[in-house]
Amino acid sequence: MRSIFEVVAEPHRRQILELLRGGERAAGELVERLGIAQPTVSKHLKLLREHGLVSVRQDAQRRVYRLSPEPLRELESWLAPYRVLWADRLSALGHHLDEMP
Repeated sequence: MRSIFEVVAEPHRRQILELLRGGERAAGELVERLGIAQPTVSKHLKLLREHGLVSVRQDAQRRVYRLSPEPLRELESWLAPYRVLWADRLSALGHHLDEMP
């Protein structure tokens, strides 16, 4: 089974997660927004479901997807130590920009 890192490494899956961050979306809307074939979107959604990143509910004939952010905590934990590096560099950039005329 793929790790959560491998799942979110794929650009189309990240796009799906980004679209769902704004709220629920029907599968057809995701296909339209991504501009890729429906079977490809379905494969991505299946993998995201298997890893718990999205959930699905039936609404008449539509499948509606929703973001399930809990599995992203693994990524958050892994990235936490690196944030210190980014924060320090951003802080230094801020100081530099403040000192510019």
